[in-house]
Amino acid sequence: MSVLGARPALPVQRALDEAPSSRPAPTRGHTALVVGSDDALLAGAVPWLEAGLAAGDVTVLSCAEETAELLRSAVGAPDTRLLSDPRIAMRGARAPDAVIATRRLLDQAAASHTGVLRVLGTPDFGPAPRTWREGQRYESVVNDLLAGSPLDALCVYDQRQLSTDVMSSAGYTHPHLLVDGVRVPSADYLPPAHYLATLPLPREPMEDGPPLFAVDGARALATLRHQLAAVLATCVPDRDQGTDLHLAVSEIAANAFRHGTPPVAARVWASTDRVVCTISDRGAGFADPLAGFQPAHGDDLSQGGMGLWLARKLWDHVDLVNEPDGLTVRLSSPLR
Repeated sequence: MSVLGARPALPVQRALDEAPSSRPAPTRGHTALVVGSDDALLAGAVPWLEAGLAAGDVTVLSCAEETAELLRSAVGAPDTRLLSDPRIAMRGARAPDAVIATRRLLDQAAASHTGVLRVLGTPDFGPAPRTWREGQRYESVVNDLLAGSPLDALCVYDQRQLSTDVMSSAGYTHPHLLVDGVRVPSADYLPPAHYLATLPLPREPMEDGPPLFAVDGARALATLRHQLAAVLATCVPDRDQGTDLHLAVSEIAANAFRHGTPPVAARVWASTDRVVCTISDRGAGFADPLAGFQPAHGDDLSQGGMGLWLARKLWDHVDLVNEPDGLTVRLSSPLR
């Protein structure tokens, strides 16, 4: 599915060959470590973790518990020094919550000896291409979202667990690679605005069939909200999930009415295990690759700007589809 899948899994040797010898190695940044065994993981990660602990950085593991135990045992650091927060690597959290968790740890690190947050993560890309895409987006946008922060992040890409598409993306989403203990520039790195444009936006198969609900030229936001609430109540068995999904799609509809260009249209498809909703208008759409990964107006939520942010928090997949005749926001989630 990925347009990147035909390229080599990760051209780390080319990164070494093309890195200018006069360029000083960066002291921190967003770095990928590609491994194929526990020995390779320990060889790359343990010295990196030990350096952070020795310096006094706030050092955090964000990985599966078995991997965390392996690393803790190898480093020999007590839990009070080697912290844990799975959310940063999107383990049990969506992208906006991962960003919030990281920023809270940055606040904690600001009071530490070095002021630096050091995070080793094994990003959770999920089992299917639709979930890989969300992980790839997150790994890319954090380069801009957290630019300038005193953050040193090492993301482990394990060839035993991740797909070829996901492995290939490591070089595109990380400015640096850790190769034989040396941090080198990634020859394939793409800024988020460029990389996100390469990601495919495949339709859900059910979108090729008749929708459960459809309206074109919605006349009023309040009416559309009530209609969406009614249809979601019929196809989302879990009441709490239905409330969350409706809150988010209502905010997307509000954006279309307030900031888009009429007519506003909506569609809902549902199967036994998934629901898809689209909201469309004739507006120019979004050029900001960071849209929805944080509130549009920062931490002051009283100013609004939460529509896409809530959508990314409450739906599993959010696509902004810019087309010649307008913008479509497509939301999809598995049913609980």
